[in-house]
Amino acid sequence: MQKNTFTVADYLLTRLKQLDVTEVFQIPGDYVKNFTQALEKFDGIETIGTSNELDASYAADAYGRTRGLSAVSLQYGVSTFSALNAVAGAYVELSPIVVISATPGANDRQIGNMYNVLYHHSTGNLKADQEIYNHVTVASETLNTSVGADKKIDKLITAAITHKKPVYIAAYSEVWGEPCKPPSKKKLQPKIKKSKKEALNNAVDQAWSQIKAAKQPMIFAGVEVLRHDLSDLLQKIIDASGFVYTTTSLGKTVLDEEGDKFIGTYSDAASITNVINYVKDSDCFLSLGTLITDDYLWFVENKFSDMILATTTEIRAGYFTYKGVTMKDFMEALLERFEKSKTYPLKNKAPKQPKYPEPWVSESDPKYNSTPEVLTYNRFFQHTVKHIEDKNMWKDINLTFGVSSAMYVATNIYGMKQNSFISSAAWQCIGYETGAALGAQLGSKKQSWTIAGDGGFMMICQSLSTLAKYNVDSVIFVMSNQVYAIEQVFVDIDAFCPKGTFDEFDNLPKWDYLALAKAYGANGHRASSIEQLNDVLETITSQKTNKPTLVEIIIPEKDLAGQMKNLTSQVMNCNH
Repeated sequence: MQKNTFTVADYLLTRLKQLDVTEVFQIPGDYVKNFTQALEKFDGIETIGTSNELDASYAADAYGRTRGLSAVSLQYGVSTFSALNAVAGAYVELSPIVVISATPGANDRQIGNMYNVLYHHSTGNLKADQEIYNHVTVASETLNTSVGADKKIDKLITAAITHKKPVYIAAYSEVWGEPCKPPSKKKLQPKIKKSKKEALNNAVDQAWSQIKAAKQPMIFAGVEVLRHDLSDLLQKIIDASGFVYTTTSLGKTVLDEEGDKFIGTYSDAASITNVINYVKDSDCFLSLGTLITDDYLWFVENKFSDMILATTTEIRAGYFTYKGVTMKDFMEALLERFEKSKTYPLKNKAPKQPKYPEPWVSESDPKYNSTPEVLTYNRFFQHTVKHIEDKNMWKDINLTFGVSSAMYVATNIYGMKQNSFISSAAWQCIGYETGAALGAQLGSKKQSWTIAGDGGFMMICQSLSTLAKYNVDSVIFVMSNQVYAIEQVFVDIDAFCPKGTFDEFDNLPKWDYLALAKAYGANGHRASSIEQLNDVLETITSQKTNKPTLVEIIIPEKDLAGQMKNLTSQVMNCNH
């Protein structure tokens, strides 16, 4: 094959570049070598070689959330299986990733059939990768020839950007290097599905009757609005209706958190009191793009009939459901009703936005009231958020979170910019946040600040090395208490009593984070008091560096954030 031959791999890469994918995360391998070699030579897309598959795939997930599409290249079997957890999270939380791989080729398969050879990285079922990925993607394909590869690639990418979910594309090892005609210069577009007019009218009529009957309606916004580029439409509905709004944890920062209509994020019992009370008192929820998880069981059990729910998979008003209606059409039709109505924007029905309180002091663990310099979860956020606000930094950074005590505490933040809170709030993956930092920063071109639990960081600490390798100046804060605190909260909350004992499985090893930072080529800091934290914050804000920064935040083992205490149904008993 001539060096200048345009190949199937080039076709896929050209399509990705047209959609503003300028980095591809990669784990190399022999089966996929024709793709990885094409990627190395491809103009306009940088190869990001990561430490392991979760590092690559968490980064691709966050990149997809911030850029609109991402790609990760993996080796067959050993790589794809390792990355499965991250891709499943992207599937649940709506991040469009093109998962690229390669399988044993036609010649390998012939030999395997003739001599009963088990090929490396294979379970023996050469379809196993695709079969497994069928469960966590919206489309999948294994190319066994270059014939028709262009149309199949277009179909897969279109599915990814239409549904905002991952797709899987593999090829026989030789196919990525086979000749292919270049694509047209017109980039691919999402498929637009239109509603059935009668069904749409019925849905909006029922929703409107529920809205008109409500005494205290509000909007409950979710992640689908953000992923499907409907945030501007949401803002128009808020303006036209006069409703205040909240968001889910996953949907946090669906809009800039400013103005007079955002009451704060609703994360069930972890929310600030004002938000909890407003949700309890409301009698109509215009729920747009919300992914309702079991974090919201109280809400479902108590407010189901008060919901008008519009998502990409369901339109419901009270107990009435409607088929053949899209979320976008439903939102546009409701906006038209609000704009034509003489009743709205609401002046009497929807109370003014309650004053957003300082959320940290009241939720900090009272055990440490006598030691005001000691860092706790809430004190960390109290001072870090103040520093960000004082320096006017919200416009320049994003925050990444896996599931941890820190994530639930962080939902109390107010004032962040659109699409800057990146979390594993639905899939709830420990360790996601550190791997996500790279993709979030490359995708958004804003600095990533990650707040990780020490247990989560230990799972994926090699990501720090990848950040250093590519001179990405993300900041990783590790909440260092040497325990899986979030796990212990839900197992036995009495462990947080002064005489309580943590279960053995929740105890973590002691790490020297400053030595680790040096070994990985990162800047390293440690803070165990508020004064030290403020000094570190000032340093990382003012320093000019092309390295990532790792900051160990030393907090007491038994610091129990009030937000976490409120989430558990257990009654804490420290008298035994």
